[in-house]
Amino acid sequence: MEPTSAVTPLLHHWHIEAREYARQESRRGRRHAYEHLDPSRTALVVVDMVPFFLEESGHARGIVPNISSLANALRAAGGTVVWVLPGAGEPTVVSDEFLGPEIARMFRASGGEGPLRDRVWREFEIHDEDLLVEKTAASAFFPGRCELPSMLADRGIDTVLITGTVANVCCESSARDASTLGYRVIMVADANAARRDQDLNATLHTVYRTFGDVRPTSEVLELIAGN
Repeated sequence: MEPTSAVTPLLHHWHIEAREYARQESRRGRRHAYEHLDPSRTALVVVDMVPFFLEESGHARGIVPNISSLANALRAAGGTVVWVLPGAGEPTVVSDEFLGPEIARMFRASGGEGPLRDRVWREFEIHDEDLLVEKTAASAFFPGRCELPSMLADRGIDTVLITGTVANVCCESSARDASTLGYRVIMVADANAARRDQDLNATLHTVYRTFGDVRPTSEVLELIAGN
């Protein structure tokens, strides 16, 4: 196992193919679905940024600064920051059969123990007004498996910025379900991490094509600022 200190932060080489931009431009007359957002009705959803996923992943380490920049900007503009952590959940016959009992047990423990605030990766600054919540499914928006939708409803949120890891598992699942529930979804391309560039890019393709918008951190910061 590689020592924690030896892990080098990395950023993915992400892209959306020109033909996909052209497809959307021909359909709606513009490249990006959501050209404006109301910060007070926007939530930055940070998925599974916990030691289990970051201790050995350079790509997960690499997105920490971008997530922090988004969190600081959105808070300052009156928006909501949500830290979503893996919950233990209950053992099931299906998960044990699919993953094997040992791996299923490992993933149930991936969120760690103790207060939620203390389980988030150590480089992040958690504010008192932030929301912290556990999920017991891949998606943070799956009915009955996470309290996030009701928490966002209480704050009048209609737009979610999806960030975190693993991009093609819990982040994509959350983006899909958030879209199904009627949220305006923006997946932040360089604030999501997977194991490989091709894994991230497959997710960005799917989300951009069907479930939401895809933007880099720099453009989302401009949207938050009203530019």
